[in-house]
Amino acid sequence: MKGLLVSGFAAIGTGSGAMLTLHAESGLDPMHSVISEYAFQASGWLLPAALTLFAVGSALIAEALRRAGMNRWVVALLLAWGASMFLIGAFPTDRPGVPLSLSGGIHRYAAFAAFLVMPIAGLLLARARIRYAKAVRVLSMLALGALLLVVIPYVVRMIGIPLTNDDIPAGLTQRVVVITELGVLALAGLSMLNPLAQRSQGGASPILA
Repeated sequence: MKGLLVSGFAAIGTGSGAMLTLHAESGLDPMHSVISEYAFQASGWLLPAALTLFAVGSALIAEALRRAGMNRWVVALLLAWGASMFLIGAFPTDRPGVPLSLSGGIHRYAAFAAFLVMPIAGLLLARARIRYAKAVRVLSMLALGALLLVVIPYVVRMIGIPLTNDDIPAGLTQRVVVITELGVLALAGLSMLNPLAQRSQGGASPILA
C-alpha cells in the first residue's frame, strides 16, 4: 500500500510541476484566463499531461484507501474525480467565441463533475475522522464556495446578461477550486501514512473509523 501512496504523490507532484511550467511559459493572465485556454498555447500539451497525471494519482490513492477499508463512496468519488480529470484533458474546450462543440461540452461537464465530487469526498473523509480531518473539511468547503463562484457567471449568461471573463476573476476562482481539491486529495493520501506506521507496529488503523 505504501507503494501506491508514493506513486500517487509522485503523479500529483509531477502533474503540478507540469501545470506550473505551463503557466510560467504561457504568459496569460491567471486572474481572468481559465485553465482550459492554456491548451491553445505553444506548451499546451502540458495541460492534458498534467490532468492525466492527476487522474493517475487519484486512482492510486483511491486504491490505497480501498485496501485500508475506507467507505466505498469515498473511493468511488475519488475514481470519478480522476476519470473526469482524464476526460477534461482528452476533450479540449473550444476556442473563445466558437459555438460549443461535442468536445467542448464533454470538457465542460467533466470539469463540473470533477469540481463537485472532490469536495463531497472530502466531507465524507472528514466525517470519517481521518487524520487531518479538520483541514480536509476546510479545504472542501472552500472548494464548494469557489465552485459556486465559478457557476454563477454561466447562469448569468444563460439568462441573457452579457458577461466575459475579463469582467470577473474567472481564472482566480477556478484555480482556487483546483488547488483546494488537489489539497484534499493530497491530505487523503497523507492520512494513510500514520495508519501504515501503526499497523506495522500491530496497532489499529484510525482510517477505519
